[in-house]
Amino acid sequence: MEDSGAILYQISCLKQMLDQVNEEIESNIQVTREIESEMVKCTEFEAALTTRESQLTKSLYISHFEIDGLLSVSADSRNSLKFLEDELSCLTTKRDEMLKRIERKRDIENGENDEMVSLLSEKERLENEIHLLDKKNNAFRNSMSAFVEEVLEDLYTSNAGNTLYPSF
Repeated sequence: MEDSGAILYQISCLKQMLDQVNEEIESNIQVTREIESEMVKCTEFEAALTTRESQLTKSLYISHFEIDGLLSVSADSRNSLKFLEDELSCLTTKRDEMLKRIERKRDIENGENDEMVSLLSEKERLENEIHLLDKKNNAFRNSMSAFVEEVLEDLYTSNAGNTLYPSF
């Protein structure tokens, strides 16, 4: 009987040791599950960050493209404005020369009445033409200035829009 008591005691000790091992295994399984859960969260977060990075990169390239286009339009507008200003200067010079010629003709032919009437009517016609050209030039200058302002405002707005993206 003593042998069966000793055997039962050993079985009891072995059962306790087995229970301890099972508890440690369960504890390790729980830690492993927590680690796996954290790994899944990290993977999801990494995927979200990769997507956001892709969106921001796309936005950056689009913004660069828009800025390049606006700079090109702005440069073309400046060149056009310079050309038109030069042309306006040329027209003004021609007008002044015409007025001087008319004035000289009037001085030379101040005795002849028919020619005087003709020259005066030509002068009046040319002055009207000059007035119309001045109006057209002013209107064109105003429209070009408005266009350049609009392009620069769009450029500024585009650049300001690029700084609105939040960073992580």
